[in-house]
Amino acid sequence: MLVAKVRKTLSKLYVQVLIGIVAGILVGHFYPDIGSQLKPLGDLFIKLIRMLLAPIIFASVVVGIARMNDLHEAGRVGVKAVLYFEVASTIALVAGMVVVNVIKPGSGMNIDPAHIDSAAITTYTHAAKQHGMLDFFMSIVPNSIVGAFANGEMLPIIFFSVLLAISLAKLGPRTAPFVDMLDMFLQGMFGVVRIVMYVAPIGAFGGMAFTIGKYGIGTLASFGELMLCLYLTSIFFVVVVLGLVMRMCGLSLWKYLRYIRDEILITLGTASTEAVLPQMLIKMEKMGCSRPVVGMVLPTGYTFNADGTAIYLTMAALFIAQAMNVHLSIWDQLLVLGVLLLTSKGSAGVAGAGFVALAATLASMHKIPVEGLVLLLGVDRFLNEARAVTNLIGNGVATVVVARWEGQLDMKRARAVLNRERTRDDEVREPYTQPATEATSAREPAVRSNAH
Repeated sequence: MLVAKVRKTLSKLYVQVLIGIVAGILVGHFYPDIGSQLKPLGDLFIKLIRMLLAPIIFASVVVGIARMNDLHEAGRVGVKAVLYFEVASTIALVAGMVVVNVIKPGSGMNIDPAHIDSAAITTYTHAAKQHGMLDFFMSIVPNSIVGAFANGEMLPIIFFSVLLAISLAKLGPRTAPFVDMLDMFLQGMFGVVRIVMYVAPIGAFGGMAFTIGKYGIGTLASFGELMLCLYLTSIFFVVVVLGLVMRMCGLSLWKYLRYIRDEILITLGTASTEAVLPQMLIKMEKMGCSRPVVGMVLPTGYTFNADGTAIYLTMAALFIAQAMNVHLSIWDQLLVLGVLLLTSKGSAGVAGAGFVALAATLASMHKIPVEGLVLLLGVDRFLNEARAVTNLIGNGVATVVVARWEGQLDMKRARAVLNRERTRDDEVREPYTQPATEATSAREPAVRSNAH
């Protein structure tokens, strides 16, 4: 009996990922030379997932919007999503600013900018110059859709997918065979995702072993106050802000966190939300959110709704100012806040987006030395884990909010899934397993949830 229970427990993905994280910490700490060489394990897992993102996002968006009965509905969902993204990001930026002003983690460091070697941040500062707001909007339209797919550029893929979906919806029922074919293709892609997730514990192990082995636990102590500020603020944002939002939607945040615990642990181990996007698409629809809302809000949120990154940006900017004894008035800080509202979007899709947005902000301020970014290089990986998990949770909540706002959230099913109850609704087939019929309406979430 005991052996059976242990075997059942070990068969759960979140337990395996948790074991991988703990094992990675131990290897990285006690055998740092070995741990620092295990980065390819984490990178390989991320690469496997990135391989699937472009076709999954393309098919999800096209199938979801093409089956909407009313194209005005698609526009309405998009507007509501953007409104929520901006409000949530602003609250996150303000939360980070308040905490860093109260605790002042950088005070007393007395760093002299003249003694800093800025060569290590050249890549980020160069990328910041190339990714202003104008460049951001220009990059939405790809030079070639084939190139966008080949390079995994999410925004151009979403843009093209929306245009194609709208044109298919306008053509009417004659496009149904093509949309059904795309739906079948999507099913196959999610089958591949299920196979890839078997190596998630190995990816989490490699990522964590590399982080601890390369940077060491001693790095945590050196910048412990900043890290503590970021982690506590992220927890506050999730528990209080997102908890209140979920309560307003009539659902429990704690049960939702339990529902996506696999994805949270994988994100913590790999420091990447991309690693779990396919799984989140499946889980959010299974929870009762309609497919069009999930297909539009979740992928777009990865670009526009980075709550954890927003918290990090204000904290990092003011931390550098404090460390270098740069006095910022309340108006200066409000200017930083305003600039971050723009640069946090303008750096979307860039490698090391958080660093790029921060570099762009400091460069535009001409008051906080850009060279101060060097101070964050050693702990950025640890900071990235907190902001990635917060981003993940925030995007899932955003999907729930927009679905509820649109009347496309099956509350009965959502509560049953979160309560882990087995009801008649729980016996339905998994999402993305059957093409929806023309009679299935996006405005009837209860029917849609049980019709796939």
